[in-house]
Amino acid sequence: MKHFLIVFLLIGTFSAFAQSPIDGNWKGSRETPNGTFEINYTFKVDGNELKGTWKTQFGEAKIENGKVEGKKFSYSISFNDMTINSTGELINDNEIVIKNDRGEMKLTRVKE
Repeated sequence: MKHFLIVFLLIGTFSAFAQSPIDGNWKGSRETPNGTFEINYTFKVDGNELKGTWKTQFGEAKIENGKVEGKKFSYSISFNDMTINSTGELINDNEIVIKNDRGEMKLTRVKE
């Protein structure tokens, strides 16, 4: 019984520090009338909360109201007096699809 308890505690400790497959740096682009718009995300999952940043050639903003449920997530980004609400889904370890009122965008993981 003592060994079972030790193994159970070790598994619980390791799973508490497990990294989400959404965590990391991601890159995508969107075509606009003014050319290609490159977007970089940094995602960090903390429990059911999604944190991170969104960065473009025009600036950077923090992810707000981020929520994660399994492989699906949602968040908002505020900039230039407007807010964009988005949803996303982890398709595989190297691909995320983001959807919002501006359309759909594919993100790929940035290898470090």
